[in-house]
Amino acid sequence: MRIKTALILCAGLGKRLQPITRDTPKPLLKIKSLTLLDHCIVLIEHLNIKKILINSFYLKEQINKFIKNHKYKIEIEVIDEGNKILDTGGGILNLMNKSDDEDFIIFNPDTIWNKYYAEEINQMINLYFKNNLKNILLLVKKDLSFDKDLKGDFGLNQNLINQNFKSHIYTGCQILNKKVFKNEKKNNFSMTKIWFDLIKNNQLNGIESKLKFYHASNLKIFKKLQDL
Repeated sequence: MRIKTALILCAGLGKRLQPITRDTPKPLLKIKSLTLLDHCIVLIEHLNIKKILINSFYLKEQINKFIKNHKYKIEIEVIDEGNKILDTGGGILNLMNKSDDEDFIIFNPDTIWNKYYAEEINQMINLYFKNNLKNILLLVKKDLSFDKDLKGDFGLNQNLINQNFKSHIYTGCQILNKKVFKNEKKNNFSMTKIWFDLIKNNQLNGIESKLKFYHASNLKIFKKLQDL
């Protein structure tokens, strides 16, 4: 089995990168000659995904215009979240509900993605289907982070995520099945809530990336990334 649809989360306000995000949505900020969104789409194309769904809210007209003006090989549809931002979990569920697929790969464009992630992500996809999982997150050890101020999010022990040691950072890539949200009644909720509920039941899965982790975590780091 393969994943047909990728989701890219582009609705956020980009508060940590103000003031440069006051006029430009964070996914359209550039590292070198490519936007953060471009970096993400290039990776997805290397994964042989058939379609991308993007959510939009903040400065959404710019996201729409950007996609219309770029002739990507892959099919891309932008989904407007409406009059109220749905938070990370609500945004993902809203995108999932626009598709008949059951399994989705989801990206945060804050990370500086590149084609070299394709091998690791394909390993993650294979593990997901081989073990009949409903979720899996791509994590990285803290010492591989370009931003040394980032705190760990999770511990990882034999592909099972915990909150014991917080030795690893979430990279911004995960695979989810729609069933993960079966008990969620709200439209607006954080993905963190879902993760913590899964951890309590020893049901949140992870795989470790060995690549250096570059993430536009704040304005200071974003400026440093320009010099790489």
